[in-house]
Amino acid sequence: MKFSMFTKHGALISPDIFNAIRQGLTKLGHTVTENEMDCDIPVIWSLLWNGRMMRNKSVWDHFRNKNKNVLVVEVGGIQRNKTWKIALNGINRKGDFGPINNAGDRAQKLNLQLKPWRQQGDHILICLQHDKSEQWSGCKPLLEYTIETITELRKYTNRRIIVRQHPRCPLQQQPVLDNVFYQTPKMIENTYDDYDLEFNNEWAVVSWSSNPGIHAVLNGIPAFVGPQSLAYDVANHDFSMIEKPLMPDRAQWLNDYAYTEWTVEEIAQGTPFSRLTF
Repeated sequence: MKFSMFTKHGALISPDIFNAIRQGLTKLGHTVTENEMDCDIPVIWSLLWNGRMMRNKSVWDHFRNKNKNVLVVEVGGIQRNKTWKIALNGINRKGDFGPINNAGDRAQKLNLQLKPWRQQGDHILICLQHDKSEQWSGCKPLLEYTIETITELRKYTNRRIIVRQHPRCPLQQQPVLDNVFYQTPKMIENTYDDYDLEFNNEWAVVSWSSNPGIHAVLNGIPAFVGPQSLAYDVANHDFSMIEKPLMPDRAQWLNDYAYTEWTVEEIAQGTPFSRLTF
């Protein structure tokens, strides 16, 4: 099968990962070219239609409109900039990462651990996302979403609400609302693009489909997420449950989550690709 990696549209950190993808696919007997539309499956970096990655949208639309596969590489959340999401035809819960109901060996290898569900907490943290990502497709404008989310939460709780903006997609304005505060992420020094998300006495986390919802679940904080989130199966979906959130068993979810991200070495061996059906 012929793959074409769209290296011109990758993030600045992408060359080493693209090189590993070439090695892994070649090891499995595939042909790999670069920046050619004449291929069986394109390989694109992220589904963020912004900046360097904006031109990937035309590739995505061309193949998906023909119901053809697209291999998507995305920055991981298990070990940011050390593990990478590899999926077919989407990211997060819309992507195909391969078989589910996996054993716990990989979670142990990555030292993924679940903290007990938290029974106490102070405030609700709303983590916003980049509105130019495919995962935000079909959603309302970011400011409108924020106001509606807060309004809906206020039907069921008077807790303090902290709105954490996306570091590269801040709100155009910060509505002044009772007991609502805003947080601007700070980049961690000496990292490529890692930011200071540290949980501190949250009662719950609201995240439509990005990593904070997953990190909340890992840390035992009830999460309220949308259907595209990888945390969906162990999270809450109805704000009426905000004061009595569900806290389901997470063991199998953790095992499967561990099989959504891979190191550069594993990618070069072809491991994530051997789990996918092309």
